[in-house]
Amino acid sequence: MAAIDVVGAHWSTDDLAGLTVVVTGGTRGVGRGIVEAYLAVGCSVYVGSRNAPSEEDRPSVQRLDGSTAQATYMAVDVRDAEQIGWLVELAVGDTGRLDVWINNAGGAPSADAATASPRFSQSIINLNLMAALFGATAANTVMQTQESGGLIINIASVSGLRPSPLTAAYGAAKAGLMNLTESLAAEWGPKVRVNGIAAGMLDTGAASDHFGGDEGVSRIAATVPLNRLGTPHDIAGVCLLLSSPLASYISGANLVVHGGGEWPAFHHAMKA
Repeated sequence: MAAIDVVGAHWSTDDLAGLTVVVTGGTRGVGRGIVEAYLAVGCSVYVGSRNAPSEEDRPSVQRLDGSTAQATYMAVDVRDAEQIGWLVELAVGDTGRLDVWINNAGGAPSADAATASPRFSQSIINLNLMAALFGATAANTVMQTQESGGLIINIASVSGLRPSPLTAAYGAAKAGLMNLTESLAAEWGPKVRVNGIAAGMLDTGAASDHFGGDEGVSRIAATVPLNRLGTPHDIAGVCLLLSSPLASYISGANLVVHGGGEWPAFHHAMKA
């Protein structure tokens, strides 16, 4: 495996092999990309989602050593603390440890805040904030007992850093998730590191439908300084970095991964 020295610290992808990793909502999009990345470097990966995929839909990943691997799936409602406990028990029961927990499950359909029902808004908050708190708490309980501690990663969004029209409850939940990241890192250190990733606009395979076809995707990508949308593997790469010894002093951080952000709207108005 490739190895590098950073200020005298020898590190290679071998250092991630054998870790037990749990990913919520890991069946498609960003979650699937994260699952594939950890499998590739030799981790034991467990996935909790509302519906476990069929065998045909489960990715089979070629690891760096040439072998192939698949994740283990469990159908759970991540908004239910008891069911989150079942997922923890599965991973720890199989491997005897829990090294990385990734709160990835989330999302929201568009809805006008003025007409959205209270039940709808509550469900968005529960999925994007409360589920992450339940997952992090369950993971921390195990990690605090381990000599090696552990890492919790919360997948947030730039929607929590700026206005989020038509997804107001989602943006508010993601803002809360970033604050939660900082608070839990303060409470649970030094054994457990807690970090967040504020993801920008991503192409998760359905961007063309969401942004109005390929032409729409091109127009949206042009508003990003790197001139493209992000990919699930862009987010997965940051997760691997945070899991490595290179990030051993990073905790309580919300890393913004958005390709440089978005051009301010007034720039486009000036050109119109």
